[in-house]
Amino acid sequence: MGSEEIDVFVICASDEIERGGAKAFSLSRLDASGESRPFPIVVIRSHDNAYVGYVNACPHDGVWLNIGSGDFFTQDRAFLKCGRHGATFEIDSGLCIGGPCSGKNLEPIALAVVDGEVCLCGERLVEDDRPFSAFDDHDETMEIMIHPD
Repeated sequence: MGSEEIDVFVICASDEIERGGAKAFSLSRLDASGESRPFPIVVIRSHDNAYVGYVNACPHDGVWLNIGSGDFFTQDRAFLKCGRHGATFEIDSGLCIGGPCSGKNLEPIALAVVDGEVCLCGERLVEDDRPFSAFDDHDETMEIMIHPD
C-alpha cells in the first residue's frame, strides 16, 4: 500500500463553536482544473461534542442553508434547515427528510479534531484575499431604479 499525504487545514478552535451550534466558513478550493472556486462550509458541534461538516449549499437550489435568517437549525434545533425553501436535513447524515430536495443529501466534508482545533481533511484549499461571495447568482437584494417624473 502506498502512503499518500492528506491535506489537513485548521478551520477554527474546537471551542469556537458552542455545543449544539453551527458556524459557517467561506473558503476557496482548487477544482479539478486547478482553478480557485468558492467553498462555503458549515461545521456543526453536537451536544455530545462530535463535529460534523457539510458544504453550505442546499441540494435543491445551491443557496446557503443559513440564507435569510442566518440560522442553520429548525426552531426546535433538531434538524438543519434551508432558509429559502424550508427543506430539513438530519444533522448526523445530511439526508433531506422534508422539502423540495427530499431524499437528497448535503455534501459531507471530512473533519478531524487535532490538538483542540477543528481541521478540514482531504481538500485542496487556497488562500484567497478577494472579497468572497459564493452565491452571487442568488443575491437576495432588490435592484432599485429611480426614474424622473
